[in-house]
Amino acid sequence: MTRSRLISVLAACFAILFTAGLARAAGFSYISKEQLKSELTNPDITILDVRTPQDWDSSQWKIQGAQRQSPMDANQWMNRFAKDRTLVLYCA
Repeated sequence: MTRSRLISVLAACFAILFTAGLARAAGFSYISKEQLKSELTNPDITILDVRTPQDWDSSQWKIQGAQRQSPMDANQWMNRFAKDRTLVLYCA
């Protein structure tokens, strides 16, 4: 792994952990993959893949219908989604 790639991965992990800490403080909850599987057909759920672009591009595993969004730009895209929708963010 190159140094710049490592720095990118570490920055993304920090952003995700920071966002997770804020989410807990704001009353957000976590769900299991089994819970998510049972909700995949729910039209009120938007699934956001917040992995780094490189990880997303190289991954063979993606949730069908998920939108890729950068966790570093969350303040830019968060308000694009209706307030009555449930946003599910995942990174692995």
